[in-house]
Amino acid sequence: MNVEQTDNGSFDPEKVWFVGAGPGDKSLITLKGYQLLRQAQVVIYAGSLINRELLDYCRADAQCHDSARLTLAEITELMVSGVQAGKLVVRLQTGDLSLFGSLREQVEALANHGIGFVSVPGVSSFLGAAAQLGVEYTVPEIAQSLIITRMEGRTPMPPRETLEAFAAHQTSMAIFLSVQNIAEVVTRLVQGGYTPETPVAVVYKATWPDCQKVRGTLATIAEQVRSAGIRKTALILVGAFLGEAYHFSKLYDARFSHEYRSV
Repeated sequence: MNVEQTDNGSFDPEKVWFVGAGPGDKSLITLKGYQLLRQAQVVIYAGSLINRELLDYCRADAQCHDSARLTLAEITELMVSGVQAGKLVVRLQTGDLSLFGSLREQVEALANHGIGFVSVPGVSSFLGAAAQLGVEYTVPEIAQSLIITRMEGRTPMPPRETLEAFAAHQTSMAIFLSVQNIAEVVTRLVQGGYTPETPVAVVYKATWPDCQKVRGTLATIAEQVRSAGIRKTALILVGAFLGEAYHFSKLYDARFSHEYRSV
């Protein structure tokens, strides 16, 4: 699928443009996402999740629809009718489209009407959360992998993707959509292999003005989250990358040769 954009900066109105809105801060949308909002004539946005200040970028005559209470069929009808009317349609979704974005079901519904799509990536909240904490998920000799997951809710998890199974790896973990069950998350992580002293951070509404950050251990975090009143819209970050231990990388080590520097 080719991204179709003309030399004058306009976008193909025969496709629906799916745009990742970023984690919350309206300035963290990509330049391309901003350009699309500036030109869009129809915007269907995830109103329960995105920062509505992003709609300030839209033209005055844009038709903006909150999809929070809409079904897939109703969202599809808005997108299809907009394209068929020759309008530039943007589907604005939280974070990045590739994570918990329900993208496939929407684009397959469009395909049934012979309409294509283009994806414009966004900054995910797990990146925004790390930035708020000033941490790296990958720390030399401490953690070199990141597991992005969730605990099952109304959407079940594949049998091999339980929190216990992932905890056995003892690496960095970013857990979405689970803070409302923080006590159970803790129990299952400890059962899987993390020690109760493992550092944890919970970041509520990363990059938003009302962001909250709670740091503790698996032994303390559930009570800390309860005391903070955090019940949704938060990420749980787990692992030694949040601790004090670290090692220098080889990239800037004066004793280490590589393609661009000889010792």
